[in-house]
Amino acid sequence: MLKQQLSQKLLQKLSPQQIQLMKLIQLPTQALEQKIKEELEENPALEEGLDEEDRYEEDTDTYEDDDNQSIEAEDINVDEYLSDDEIPDYRLKANNYSKDDEDARIPISGGISFTEVLMDQVSMRRMSEQDRQIAEYLIGNIDDDGYIRRELSAIVDDLAFTQNIFVEEEKLEEVLGIIQELDPPGVGARNLKECLLIQLKRKERTADVRLAYEILDKYFDEFTKKHYSKLIERLEIDEDYLKAAIEVISHLNPKPGNSSSSSQRSVQAVTPDFTISIEDGELELSLNSRNAPELNVSREYKDMLETYKASQGKNKAQKDAVMFVKQKLDSAKWFIDAIRQRQQTLLITMSSIMNFQKEYFLTGDQRKLRPMILKDIAEEIGMDISTVSRVASNKYVQTPYGTFLIKEFFSESMTNDAGEEVSTKEIKKILEDSISEENKRRPLTDEKLAKLLKEKGYPIARRTVAKYREQLGIPVARLRKEL
Repeated sequence: MLKQQLSQKLLQKLSPQQIQLMKLIQLPTQALEQKIKEELEENPALEEGLDEEDRYEEDTDTYEDDDNQSIEAEDINVDEYLSDDEIPDYRLKANNYSKDDEDARIPISGGISFTEVLMDQVSMRRMSEQDRQIAEYLIGNIDDDGYIRRELSAIVDDLAFTQNIFVEEEKLEEVLGIIQELDPPGVGARNLKECLLIQLKRKERTADVRLAYEILDKYFDEFTKKHYSKLIERLEIDEDYLKAAIEVISHLNPKPGNSSSSSQRSVQAVTPDFTISIEDGELELSLNSRNAPELNVSREYKDMLETYKASQGKNKAQKDAVMFVKQKLDSAKWFIDAIRQRQQTLLITMSSIMNFQKEYFLTGDQRKLRPMILKDIAEEIGMDISTVSRVASNKYVQTPYGTFLIKEFFSESMTNDAGEEVSTKEIKKILEDSISEENKRRPLTDEKLAKLLKEKGYPIARRTVAKYREQLGIPVARLRKEL
């Protein structure tokens, strides 16, 4: 038997306006400009710029008409003119025009691909129809770096099953040799050794080039491990000859696919969202003017509501029309309010970060960076950690020392010998400086670096040094060795 039961629940949910604000906060300047452009195109009640007749008062949040009669922004709402009590559907959506989901569309890039460049070169070669089909199939297996990383035996099977072409590996090797003659030099190689040797074959056969070829051909492992003393002994040469050969090898391209001028690359221009300058010894913060657009609500749409208010009869057609106008006006007002709140939130958050890292922004010395986490800023400005994270995400600040990603100023802390908390960025900077000043003939091992840091008052373990070194993109001591 079914029983009816009545219960009450208290749920905490974000309003559509709050969701819209959170989305706008995390947008960088360029994405915000695109969002504003889309909103202006979709909402005719939203206009760009300041109207000469209706001056938008930022302090009083009012509009002024021609008779200088003040009209509150809330007067735009016409709930009192509508008879139904239900809430319109558009008020329950985070965006009036699309779903709440993030837009994850990928832009389509044009231009000639790396594969097409190779195909064009093959088309100008004299070869049989079968060889051309094999060549095109091999080119299709070349990756973005310019390598064929698949085994030829597997490609032989693929040709048989998919192209109905039955060949031996020797034939595949022959066609592959033709591909390896294409530009850029080194394309079609199966490994790094083959790639470098292909490039050396195209160079003028000087003594240095011949020695470099011999080193890579016969002593590749010793060269990659930088066992220079073994190379000098086995090749019976002196150090100067080895240096000259290494110089030749260092100018070769290990990724020929990326060297093609026609290969597609994505280039992202960095637009700083904030600017920090130093005026009379004090820091000054400014928000990029493109983050503060001049937007206002359309006068024509407001007049439509005034006309509806003055009309005597209110039929269904008028009611539908005023509901449409009301939706557009509410959406415009929400968007303008969200933009203004975004500006305020960005300035408050970045101002707190600037003051927290004041010594760094005044000097530019990374060793002056204080340990700082999202929680520190969130507590100082009285906002949620997620809000601070959205402000710092994908946004840049221009300083007298360069343009940096805001998240780079956040770091964990550790305690030094003096009992003071220092930023891990400070330790990384000292580590980087120590490695740059080391003797390249005898580079410092992680153990020696840990001992050096301990002497400077930073007691960290060898494995921590290795972790920081890897984060900085610095290879191990053996690979840093130079003649």
